[in-house]
Amino acid sequence: MINSRPARWPWLLGIACLLLLVIGLLLRRHGDTRSQINDSPARSTSADAAADGSLVRVPRARGSGALTAEQIVSSKVRQFARSRREYVYAMARRANKQVPNEVEEFFDALERGNWEEIEALFKGFAKRTGQYEGSTHSPELDEIWPAILDAYGAAQEAHLWPAQKLLDYGNAVLDSLRPGMVYVGGTDPGRWIPALLNDTRDGERHIVVTQNAFADRRYLDYVESQYGDRFNALTHTDSERAFADYMADAQKRLDHDRQFPNEPRQLRPGEDVKMVDGKLQVSGQVSVMAINERLFQMMLEKNPELSFAMEESFPFKSVLADASPLGPIMEVRPRDQQNAFTPERAAETVDYWRNATGQLLNDPDAQASDAVRKSYSKLLSSQGGLFEQRKHMAEAEQLFRLANEVCPYSPEAVFRYINLLVSQGRVNETLPIVENAMRADPNNPQFQGLQTELSRMARKPTR
Repeated sequence: MINSRPARWPWLLGIACLLLLVIGLLLRRHGDTRSQINDSPARSTSADAAADGSLVRVPRARGSGALTAEQIVSSKVRQFARSRREYVYAMARRANKQVPNEVEEFFDALERGNWEEIEALFKGFAKRTGQYEGSTHSPELDEIWPAILDAYGAAQEAHLWPAQKLLDYGNAVLDSLRPGMVYVGGTDPGRWIPALLNDTRDGERHIVVTQNAFADRRYLDYVESQYGDRFNALTHTDSERAFADYMADAQKRLDHDRQFPNEPRQLRPGEDVKMVDGKLQVSGQVSVMAINERLFQMMLEKNPELSFAMEESFPFKSVLADASPLGPIMEVRPRDQQNAFTPERAAETVDYWRNATGQLLNDPDAQASDAVRKSYSKLLSSQGGLFEQRKHMAEAEQLFRLANEVCPYSPEAVFRYINLLVSQGRVNETLPIVENAMRADPNNPQFQGLQTELSRMARKPTR
């Protein structure tokens, strides 16, 4: 419920047109999967420099003294964890609080690299953060929680990803950024892998934030402590204004739907808005992300001199309206014609992804990793969604098809591709897509229901 207490979210896409599009991003796991309302160095190149689609790098032969990818990633995780421990102590001092002993144990476990111990300690914290469903609220964790979550998120991605693929992914994102760009991550990999590499590499260190936690005031304080001297960070006042604006808008749309039940509903699918004892209550990931979208727009307005790039979590239509492809991610509000979303740039992006997809499909380590396949499929689906919104329909279809080739069992890749085909009256072409998804994930009830509905639509005679 969104009022003065926390709320939560992950993700899921249904069907638009005759099938309803329901959004919530299943790819994300702990942390970014459940953003909330809570009261209480990169070497930069242009996107064109990576136009060959070199997302997957062939490891170089190493001399006897060279570090392996696994050793490099482990070292970076420890370095990142040490910096987050420093933030924990700095934020605890500012709040005049003691750091709990179990938090020290958690960071010690990160130093040792013991994943089972790391995960067990984190789960203990998660039950007391007020952030996750069923968790209690322990005030002693409030100020330091975002730094703990950051350290865990980076370690989790290092645990889930093959080391070389993690380095490839993070470098592909960071190397697409121009000097001075702010990077806004979305999914767990899209947030924590670039953050890990950005914080532990030589050269420029970009401002790295996540769009999914803007509605959490604790996170706003954390961002201010990290980057407050480099840009105009969001404040509690901004959070209150975004919250109030959303509640007023939700109230207006609820009133419309009550007064005019025969008109199209203005409340969005998945948006749970109701009156309880005369007070408006709102819950659900759609509502949380609507507030996050308002806060993202505020961040852009507060920093007109800065350039922003993002990796999409939940589609922000207001942001996509003027976004442009930037390597594997997107640039928000490009400022010059060179970076504008032209037909030529659309064609270049499709070529970029064709090459990248070919490399991924021929890379055994990438094919063996669920995390790698889902993450790259997500990047493809997001850019396909951008192309679709900007009416580059042929290119959007190609990117959705590539997203399905990379990960045929990704719900977002499946549903977005099928949405496009259904909107064009090409229902028969959707059946092989869902059948392929069911072969890859036969127990997925979303795919089973989708197949039933598409089969019914295909049998329905046209007029």
